[in-house]
Amino acid sequence: MTIFEPSEAMERLPEQFFAKLTRRVTQLKKEGRDIINLGQGNPDRPTPEAIVRKLERAARNPLNHGYINFRGLPEFKQAAADYYRREHQVELDPEKEVAILFGAKAGLAEVSQCFLDYGDKVLLPDPGYPDYMSGTALVGAENVFMPLREENGFRPDYSQLNKQDLESAKLMFLNYPNNPTAGVATPEFFEETVKVAEEYETGVVHDFAYGAIGYDGEKPVSFLETEGAKDVGVEIFTLSKSYNMAGWRIGFAAGNEKVIEQINKLQDHTYVSLFGAIQEAAIEALSGDQSDVRELVSMYERRRNVFIDTLEAHGFRTIVPKGTFFCWIPVPEGYTSEGFSEYAIEHAGVVTAPGNGFGSEGEGYVRVGLLAEEEVLREAAERLGRLEY
Repeated sequence: MTIFEPSEAMERLPEQFFAKLTRRVTQLKKEGRDIINLGQGNPDRPTPEAIVRKLERAARNPLNHGYINFRGLPEFKQAAADYYRREHQVELDPEKEVAILFGAKAGLAEVSQCFLDYGDKVLLPDPGYPDYMSGTALVGAENVFMPLREENGFRPDYSQLNKQDLESAKLMFLNYPNNPTAGVATPEFFEETVKVAEEYETGVVHDFAYGAIGYDGEKPVSFLETEGAKDVGVEIFTLSKSYNMAGWRIGFAAGNEKVIEQINKLQDHTYVSLFGAIQEAAIEALSGDQSDVRELVSMYERRRNVFIDTLEAHGFRTIVPKGTFFCWIPVPEGYTSEGFSEYAIEHAGVVTAPGNGFGSEGEGYVRVGLLAEEEVLREAAERLGRLEY
């Protein structure tokens, strides 16, 4: 009898944070509890109709039913380059500086596989998206955490990092607008990042998942807008958030051509190519009418205002998000992140994500997703506001 022992890489993988949260919510609903789940980041609106119609037509094309170009449709890579020129005034070579991804999450793990060996150091944000650690765990890299603190706009202070860590780190992961803190980058911060990357020869991977979602008339800054950015790094873009295409699993990496080539090389061995009809739908998303994106951002901003205003009316201290569809809420005095999250579930029926699940620097906060209708968010904020602290 063959006994299958997991590899060391599999044993290193951390517990999937969101899977654990999902199981908790499922159990509560089975118990018949009146639950408002604001703990996850799954867009609640449908994909725009024009994109769905494009998929339907493309799915009927027999040319999309077989294997296609391993590295994807040239037309999709051109659409990605056109998007960056239009939205961020960034010029990209679609063949050398764009790689199609099977979702941004896959791309983030692939970069670690392409450039990190066992024991290599990698700089990660704390708090940060937990799945960055999935990629580094698979290769056995050593995580070095960069604190993201409220007093610094939830951006790392490079001057406070250990110089030895900076000198030895091969990669640095960043994410703005930021999940979970909803902090945003400034042009000056990205300029400093490029200087640090050049000085210490560290590759930068910027996760731009919420690149279209900025508030109060401020458009999120792309890392690639910074002079020298393509020399030191790449940006990972997903269609999940901007176009409500989370389940479609499509995105792209853009920037440094050496990184793009290695991603393509790895995917040559692990995939054939993403279903052509999905790529054609993605072209429609990037190239078509963007009014749905503008309305989506306006909707999230209205939701943000309702939720924050209601909490503040009850005396909560809040941090007004400048981007993403999350709120990063300081917990009341006397509570830990998990303690408050559990208290909110038990006594208000409101599910939040405890901040320490995103890293030790997330202690003292909970993350709330603005992924429900305004009246539901108002009700959730009212329930939290009525709790006794």
